[in-house]
Amino acid sequence: MRRTPALIVGGGPAGAAAAITLARAGTPHLLVERQRVIGDALCGGFLSWRTVAQVRALGVEPGGHRVTRLRMITPRAVSEAALPEPAIGLSRHRLDTILLTQAEAVGARIERGVSVRAVEQDGVRLAGGDVLLPDALFLATGKHDLRGTPERGDAGEDPALGLRVRLAAAPGLSALVDDAIELHLFDRGYAGLVLQEDGSANLCMAVRRSRLRAAGTAAALLAELGREVPRLAERLAFMAGESHVDAVANVPYGWRAAPAALFRLGDQAGVIPSLAGEGMGIALASGVSAAQSYIAGGAAAAPDWQRVFTRRIGMPIAVAGGVRALAEGWARGALPRLAHPALVRLIARATRVA
Repeated sequence: MRRTPALIVGGGPAGAAAAITLARAGTPHLLVERQRVIGDALCGGFLSWRTVAQVRALGVEPGGHRVTRLRMITPRAVSEAALPEPAIGLSRHRLDTILLTQAEAVGARIERGVSVRAVEQDGVRLAGGDVLLPDALFLATGKHDLRGTPERGDAGEDPALGLRVRLAAAPGLSALVDDAIELHLFDRGYAGLVLQEDGSANLCMAVRRSRLRAAGTAAALLAELGREVPRLAERLAFMAGESHVDAVANVPYGWRAAPAALFRLGDQAGVIPSLAGEGMGIALASGVSAAQSYIAGGAAAAPDWQRVFTRRIGMPIAVAGGVRALAEGWARGALPRLAHPALVRLIARATRVA
């Protein structure tokens, strides 16, 4: 049994941002990360101009693939508009690596290969049976809920599934995508695509379960989507030879956390529809602001911080939810015609975290 003033569970962008902020202030803490070697998380890959500024404020230069345009693609139409400011495509492996490296460089205390089993009345129980006794708990476990903590909202009768396939770097893929972030729209779902720092890409999809169930398998669904959206099929032709479909089930898009006696960060604070490209922005903003709140007010500051942060992300999540409803429904065919540069800039700015 060990005591720690502040315990951060999860070493993704939210947890790393909190650790960097606490370490810079000289505030004792411990970050535990279940992976010994940093992988490539399912979600992420796009950093908006505002998120890039957040990364730099943490003392890190992200690099990455420069992105200046939004391209919307439906079975019958393609439209493009300039982003308000340049963004970047960056793999989660690269982002998580540089943020944790920075956390260690500024003095964060990090233990890797430590898996948390549950939050219990007598402390935080690890997979090996040991117990940590924190004064404050920062929950940064992404889309994965931790037993013993408040559950996130119901994902609905036809929940969204997050699917990801890897596309191999190739001149043909670079020529197709170039400096754009692409949004492919289809019945009951959409797919986002952006090149990463090495020229490869993650094709990340949010698809209703009913659509996958009707197709039967993930491979059959991809083939079906390729027939439905021919330009998507052109991209899928670059799937890496050994690539498989990664998935996360029942994503509660639109959910936001209620105040509690812990700091809930990133997707544990609120889940913005992925087409907004602001998941990493919420993760970093929550990690930094929660740590600042803890530094100023201790563990007792958690409920008030959560209440304020929930309000802060309310407008971006609501706007993104409205666009998602259009993208998945009958109006998706009209979206490319509505992609006026001024409107794109307005929506892009409205879905950023202030």
